[in-house]
Amino acid sequence: MNIHVTPTALDGVVIIDTDFFRDERGFFIEVYHRQRYIEHGLDYEFVQDNHSRSARHVLRGLHYQDMSAPMGKLVRCTAGAILDVAVDLRVGSPAFGKYVAVELNETNMRQLMVPAGFGHGFLTLSESAEVHYKCTGLYTPPAEGGIAWDDPDIGIDWPTRAPVLSGRDKENMSLRRYLDRPAFTWPS
Repeated sequence: MNIHVTPTALDGVVIIDTDFFRDERGFFIEVYHRQRYIEHGLDYEFVQDNHSRSARHVLRGLHYQDMSAPMGKLVRCTAGAILDVAVDLRVGSPAFGKYVAVELNETNMRQLMVPAGFGHGFLTLSESAEVHYKCTGLYTPPAEGGIAWDDPDIGIDWPTRAPVLSGRDKENMSLRRYLDRPAFTWPS
């Protein structure tokens, strides 16, 4: 099955649409085919897969792992719908602090590639949603960090002003505080 890669406004963050087959029995999709991804310039080695389930209005993020254990993510929503967001955290990047938001859902079967150097988060739009993502690095707690979901310097247009957050995500830092100890720098 073919894949179709669409660049976003953030260098390296791409939307991936995969051809799939649907009939009265259901559907079939080839979710990941390494050679096809490489042919589109997406040469990532994935070392960990994660799967989460969230209720309506749960917002997870904005998470990242710093350069001591960088992690990129290939994200898809297998049930329900989410608003998936990537934020450029590479200090010195022309797009630093900018974001891309894409709806991923069980119908469009779309994926979003979020490379290392970007914060990532999502909001559940449906009653519940299941999210599966492949990671280019292993989860490493000392390397993890988070940016506030509602940081005004980023200005993400979330469709709710009162999301359900974890205790940790309620404490995520501002983008300005992140600048005091940046995790990523853009090559000069």
